Amino acid sequence: MCFVKKNMKHASQSDFGRGVSVASSSVDKWEVLSALTKASADFDISHRTLTVLKALLTFLPDRDIPTDPGKAVVFPANRTLSERLNGMPESTLRRHLARLVQLGLVNRHDSPNRKRYARRVGQGVELAFGFDLSPLNGHADQIFMTAERSTRRAERIRTLRDRIALARQQLIALNDSRFAALIENARLILRRKSSEQTLQDLTREMEDTADQNAGKAVQQSELQTLQLSGPDGQNERHIQDSDESKFDSEEEPSGPQISADKKNDNANLHIVLDTCTEFQDYYPKPITEWAELVTVAEKLSPMIGIDPPVFNEARVRMGAAAAATSVLCILERLQDIRSPGAYLRTLTQKAQAGTFSCMPMLKALKNKGKLGNCQLTT
Repeated sequence: MCFVKKNMKHASQSDFGRGVSVASSSVDKWEVLSALTKASADFDISHRTLTVLKALLTFLPDRDIPTDPGKAVVFPANRTLSERLNGMPESTLRRHLARLVQLGLVNRHDSPNRKRYARRVGQGVELAFGFDLSPLNGHADQIFMTAERSTRRAERIRTLRDRIALARQQLIALNDSRFAALIENARLILRRKSSEQTLQDLTREMEDTADQNAGKAVQQSELQTLQLSGPDGQNERHIQDSDESKFDSEEEPSGPQISADKKNDNANLHIVLDTCTEFQDYYPKPITEWAELVTVAEKLSPMIGIDPPVFNEARVRMGAAAAATSVLCILERLQDIRSPGAYLRTLTQKAQAGTFSCMPMLKALKNKGKLGNCQLTT
């Protein structure tokens, strides 16, 4: 009997060869199942198919799978199997059983009328018709070796993903628009189940880019240190100019503004809370002051794809309240915005150039318009 799969498969996947070698000793059925689960991607086995195999194994009385072919036959009816699988439809069950046979993990041992049953003599089963699980014993060594390789590959992939994430944060910290495409590509790849080769190539590219610009990062850090150091009077003015209750954006003559005037703070906060309501699904606690709203926005940012350095940069460039408002507005139109992090970086650049205002975004949301049509002022 041939056990080579007829369908095409990924180059990294394995098969079970052309025959079954008899193991020198019995193997634990649950250890084999556990190893097969770890190597499921290599053997192109779905987890539902493995669930059906697990159900078949529960009908094998002993924990160990016998070495001799025909000595591990189980004979449950489809209805019995379906009940044990929490009501799996019989058509689905038959499909997964056929897949197990196709892979060579299970052999059919049919009776003349294709019914599954056993003939007993005394206390033992003399003849049984059903599914023979002994191929699992014959393929055990291959399954265990493949599971070990799969485990090591998963560990390497986790390491690569961590290296990409670290290099990505280093590039974000440079605040250089030349790296925006690379940063966004890394974000998308990290969200997918990417191959090891893809991750290796991206890791090499990102780490090389980060290393080549390491000197620039050091210069920026030194510059920030110089800017933060100064006489007490200058530091005091800096704190006053960075009041989190203010919006550092130009005024929009045609509508109400979020003002730096303390007496208008409550009214301005009310406008934002009345317009942006999606965040309440995550943080239902009532908001009474700007500091609370800024904290909420800071926690929400990573959840919607905005990295902490991007949000922090927005706070510096446009003010904490405006940055928080921008995040809440982005959340309102999240389904329309492909890359929230890149979107906020664009708003931050506009704020730095003095051409940004929060009010058009709030107006657009209030009027159920498109956020992308009205987010900027010139």
